[in-house]
Amino acid sequence: MDVLYTAAATANGRDGRAVSSDGRLDLKLAFPPALGGDGEGTNPEQLFAAGYAACFASALGLAGQKAKVDTKDASVTAEVGIGPEGESFGLTVTLRVEVPDSIPADTARELVERAHQLCPYSKATRGNITVDLVVE
Repeated sequence: MDVLYTAAATANGRDGRAVSSDGRLDLKLAFPPALGGDGEGTNPEQLFAAGYAACFASALGLAGQKAKVDTKDASVTAEVGIGPEGESFGLTVTLRVEVPDSIPADTARELVERAHQLCPYSKATRGNITVDLVVE
């Protein structure tokens, strides 16, 4: 693979900061209340959800373009769950894809399935975590 872009960020734990190498991302990190924290900052699960949702929406656009279906008004919400798994923790993801009413349900489902094959986040997580696709 020829790498076209590399993002870099540094974090110093769940109760600290995350900063990108270009300084555009600079966030306070905190445990969410559900994990015993004060919730006064963002957390890795929120960051992963935002990245996955954006990436999947882009992949859906590519799938739509190839199928000659306009998906520009579609939106993707990624729900990232964390919980105990063995001696550590694991993740689950639900991708809720809202498509315009003008796209027939069967076409929407096909496009979402195709996007799941194209999306780099989906490729990276495939076989490692459960990812549920919901077309709304």
